[in-house]
Amino acid sequence: MLQDFIEILILSSIQGISEFLPISSSAHLIIVSKLYNLKANSLLIDISLHLGSLLAIIFYFRKDLLNLKNNRTLLKLIIIGSIPLIFFGYILHSTELIQLLRNIKIIAWTTLFFGIILYFADQRKVEKTIPRDLNVRSIIFIGLLQILALIPGVSRAGITMTAARFLNFNRVDSGKISFLLSIPALTGASFLGLKDIRNETLEINLLVIIAIILSFLFSYITVKFFLNYLNKFSLNIFVIYRLIIALILLSIIYF
Repeated sequence: MLQDFIEILILSSIQGISEFLPISSSAHLIIVSKLYNLKANSLLIDISLHLGSLLAIIFYFRKDLLNLKNNRTLLKLIIIGSIPLIFFGYILHSTELIQLLRNIKIIAWTTLFFGIILYFADQRKVEKTIPRDLNVRSIIFIGLLQILALIPGVSRAGITMTAARFLNFNRVDSGKISFLLSIPALTGASFLGLKDIRNETLEINLLVIIAIILSFLFSYITVKFFLNYLNKFSLNIFVIYRLIIALILLSIIYF
């Protein structure tokens, strides 16, 4: 049980930190699980970790979410932008095609490629804002690119921020768009596995609860840090990090 707790702590920290940063949480979870053969890791635990992140983002943006009843336009845009990911995500999970994508080669190349794309997107100088410039056309563009996040290594936060930056939204609002779109995405991911919790043993159920709590804590701290970071700095550090991770993985694969 102690070993399982330590593994859950590791997975929760990875999920909570990487879910909202443009570095791909699923890729990191898969890499660590493959390298260290973590016994506690499973689809159920993976979904529980996402549920913890979901609760954290809802709690952090609770005031904004409560205000959505007075801002139905933004609510509609979030729903529209989430439809493509939910639709294709459901298909991939239902057909189990998602498991075929959990491949270290895919992770390595997508981490490299989309890290480079993020760099060029972040060079945009025009700074649009959500209240003034977010519309149906822009949210559809961001939502369609978000489908790519189903591929491990792409990063949902990374691809949505890349799309928003290409559309000239400032860094902070690009982050907020990504965070708001994460709520339906994480809800869908969590919903797919909640029905399986009651079929697990009591020990696994306890681990699920621990995973949710730890993921919540790590996620909340990360969101708060990242928004402050975006006010002051570019995304270059995350681009460099992605390139380093990709090169390490490629060297392991091909050499």
